[in-house]
Amino acid sequence: MIVIVDYDTGNTRNVKKALDYLGVNNQLSADPAIIMAASGLILPGVGAFKEAMKALNQRQLVPVIQAFAATGKPLLGICLGMQLLFDRSFEFGETAGLGLIPGEVVAIPTDSGLAVPHMGWNTNSLTQPDLFAAVFADQATYFVHSFYATTLPQFMLATTDYGQPLTSIVRRNNVLGTQFHPEKSGAIGLAGLKKFKEMTEDEALSRD
Repeated sequence: MIVIVDYDTGNTRNVKKALDYLGVNNQLSADPAIIMAASGLILPGVGAFKEAMKALNQRQLVPVIQAFAATGKPLLGICLGMQLLFDRSFEFGETAGLGLIPGEVVAIPTDSGLAVPHMGWNTNSLTQPDLFAAVFADQATYFVHSFYATTLPQFMLATTDYGQPLTSIVRRNNVLGTQFHPEKSGAIGLAGLKKFKEMTEDEALSRD
């Protein structure tokens, strides 16, 4: 079963609806035991980094998510949820993140003349081969964000162009993230969620 972290700071209902549509066994939960028993974990997110980390800390979910990541089972961060995977963000002051992928979250520059937030459909360009990211190669997905993640090249799977390359898909071992919303990205987004579900099955088989 895939568990969606329920912390009142995410697009949780739409993610659940997308998984339900695909027939994927899933549950919204903030219960540590249910989270740790999941075959895969999705961390959605909408809003500000500081408030999201505050909500996770208030629910004592930070060590739970970190412990889940340490199991080697697949974890997917979506939009703000992807940004939370990193060491820190500078949105409304410096705030520590989950520290699962090295890097920082910084403001999208405004000197290109493009409007911020980056909102709407944009194309993903792969920067290295990866079975999950390959689903989105040269495909347009739906973005809504004013900050983006900066990380080392080995953790960056894809970028999208918005006056400069912005990180759109990341991965460190079993921890993945998409800056875009797969649950709002039509058929290609559903294909990505299906691929994540397949990854949870592969991981379960490898542990049998």
